[in-house]
Amino acid sequence: MIMLDDVHFSYEGIYTALRGVSLQIDDGERVAIMGANGAGKTTLMKHLNGLLRPQKGKVFLDGRDTSRLSVAQMARVVGLVFQSPDYQLFLDSVHTEIAFGLRNLGFTDEEVEERCSKTMEGLGLSGLSERSPFDLSGGERKRVALASVLAVEPRVLALDEPTIGQDAGQKERLAELLMDLNKAGRTVIVVTHDIEFIVENFPRTIAMADGKIIADGPTSSVLSNERAIDLCSLTYPQMTQAARALKRAFPDISERLTSLSEVEDTIVSILGGRRK
Repeated sequence: MIMLDDVHFSYEGIYTALRGVSLQIDDGERVAIMGANGAGKTTLMKHLNGLLRPQKGKVFLDGRDTSRLSVAQMARVVGLVFQSPDYQLFLDSVHTEIAFGLRNLGFTDEEVEERCSKTMEGLGLSGLSERSPFDLSGGERKRVALASVLAVEPRVLALDEPTIGQDAGQKERLAELLMDLNKAGRTVIVVTHDIEFIVENFPRTIAMADGKIIADGPTSSVLSNERAIDLCSLTYPQMTQAARALKRAFPDISERLTSLSEVEDTIVSILGGRRK
């Protein structure tokens, strides 16, 4: 479990990124965090694995105050994948990049090779093993950065804007990977502006603005919250827009629908039928 209690953080005492953030994320959850640029999302994520420490308030990991834990201790539990892979990659081949964190954490050579092979295969990187990450496309570099974190097998996986630079097929494979990891017991936390990716894959959404949490709850509720959508500078999910258009013909349709199945169920119910 991760808990933030009244966390405040400012950069050089000038720009305040977090203003009293409190939240709890339980083991095994899938949570999306959304907000406009500068809302504090990435700053919050960096508090989850100790890259940043609260200037006021506390962060707890499994009930332990993280001020008493090293970054290395936290990295075994919380793996963070940055928005830009170039902040995370620095070695001369995909294989050595993925192996680096494992070696630093004291895994044996045999464990390093086993985990590298397994992770590269799972992310479609086996054929790129000896390539330099900096010769790869942006989407491929993102997968290498993800692999370097996944290889450690952290219990919590936190990803910052993972769908940027990914085509539709890659996004679908990423969603399947995250779902499989979650089914295996991992907690998955994602910062993203990709509304449809949130709707399809995350039951809980946290909306942030000006360093504060402005909405937190079921995704269908948060993403149909006019204030949250406005303050986060986002557009409504496609199905919410469709539901609002259909409401002119079917007044009983709720404007708080976000998924295709919700819209279909509502229309079938109004027409007095059943979905096959």
